[in-house]
Amino acid sequence: MDVLSSSGTASPSPSTFSLSVSDTPGAVNTPDTTRSLLFDDDVAADPLDIATTNTPFIMVVGGLGYIGSHTVLELLKANYNVLVIDDLSNSYESVLHRVKAIATEHFASQDRSMPALHFRQLDYRSACMRSVLASYSSYSIGAKSDVPTPMEDVVRALPRGFPFSALQRTDSGIDMDDDASPEPVLRRESRITGVIHFAAYKSVEESIRQPLRYYSNNVCGMVDFLSLLEEFGIKNFVFSSSATVYGEGANCGVPLREELCVHHPETFVDSDGTERQVIPGVLGLTSPYGRSKFMCESILADIARSDPTWSITALRYFNPVGCHESGILGEDPRQKPSNLIPVVATVLTGTKPVLDIFGTDWNTPDGTAVRDFIHVVDLARGHIAALAASAAGRVKAPFRTYNLGTGRGHTVREVVTSLQATAGRTIPVREVGRRAGDVGFCVAEVGRAETELSWRAEKTLADCSVDVWNFTKGRCQPQSHDDMVC
Repeated sequence: MDVLSSSGTASPSPSTFSLSVSDTPGAVNTPDTTRSLLFDDDVAADPLDIATTNTPFIMVVGGLGYIGSHTVLELLKANYNVLVIDDLSNSYESVLHRVKAIATEHFASQDRSMPALHFRQLDYRSACMRSVLASYSSYSIGAKSDVPTPMEDVVRALPRGFPFSALQRTDSGIDMDDDASPEPVLRRESRITGVIHFAAYKSVEESIRQPLRYYSNNVCGMVDFLSLLEEFGIKNFVFSSSATVYGEGANCGVPLREELCVHHPETFVDSDGTERQVIPGVLGLTSPYGRSKFMCESILADIARSDPTWSITALRYFNPVGCHESGILGEDPRQKPSNLIPVVATVLTGTKPVLDIFGTDWNTPDGTAVRDFIHVVDLARGHIAALAASAAGRVKAPFRTYNLGTGRGHTVREVVTSLQATAGRTIPVREVGRRAGDVGFCVAEVGRAETELSWRAEKTLADCSVDVWNFTKGRCQPQSHDDMVC
């Protein structure tokens, strides 16, 4: 089953469509269009009601963004069925067609069927999420437990269109002894076996200007979302966190290990073999964005501590770069880009005349900031590794954090030089002052992920440059011969 459908009323242009009409690679460049079918809770039938099957799904919220779309593709390649939730506020519907085109070619080359891929255009904070989760739940009649279930709770659990004739009336009016046949009750089980959360807003600069917007979506939105997941018994959760949670610790000049930011007291053995204790908290969080990620991690850690049946993994990203090697899928945000690589791409295409380098007086080899640049495909595969480790029981704690990086830093100038060499084009730069919220050094210690998740980054900065150029070159304006870089 590979029909995609979408519905919702929370975003500006809700839509529903099927990818079966766009199965050719040529469809990836089709301009986005708005389909007009609105759904709400009054609709009697849900076109995605799959209550007759037991197919498990991974739900990816924010699944059409840069990291989300690459993760959806890797999930499909790893034979997971995927449900994508995205309101398209910072992404495009056409990304879905690109993912489908690449995945279809991959499975055709292996003579295998592609897993199911569903899409709902919806804000993850929308009340319509309840209907989505209900449509991915199965229902059965079982024996009544010792704790009575109010009838209104049973009715609320039913999906739209559930046949009430399947429920057996037990109030015959005849008094029954305590040891009479048990009363049947409705039981619900979700086919969503895991959730990956990419729905946070992510610009450091924007968060400083609009802190309430960030706290509302990133923190309040996640709390309400977790409550809904818990109601449906969905407790396998992968959270996209960030190296920003390390705050000023990123300026220490050495790779950052997970124990530098904990939410409950921990004991660990350092590189010298000495056992150390750490207390919760972190110093010098530099932006509302970073604070929102720290708050979310703290909330997740508290939930897992109160209820160990949760399996929560927080993946702390360093600096994702690159794109899929096909050149079809890359970073193409709807809003103004703030990450280094998409900004460089706008200079390469001629959209932007010059690249601003923020800060050239950092205590680094060439004065520009040092970052751990990880290829987005490696990062995406880290999420699959986290799901697999959780399913296999290799992650013992109900809440666990992991750095996803390469363990090696590059300066901003090194990145620009690499892209210039790959593209054979000059990238005009302008040195400007530091941005608020920036740090000078941010590199991952990656031993925990390598040991516990059996994952490590494989691609290099050169690989990133090649893939970015493959994605960008078709949109570039020609440069004069004098501007070419040898």
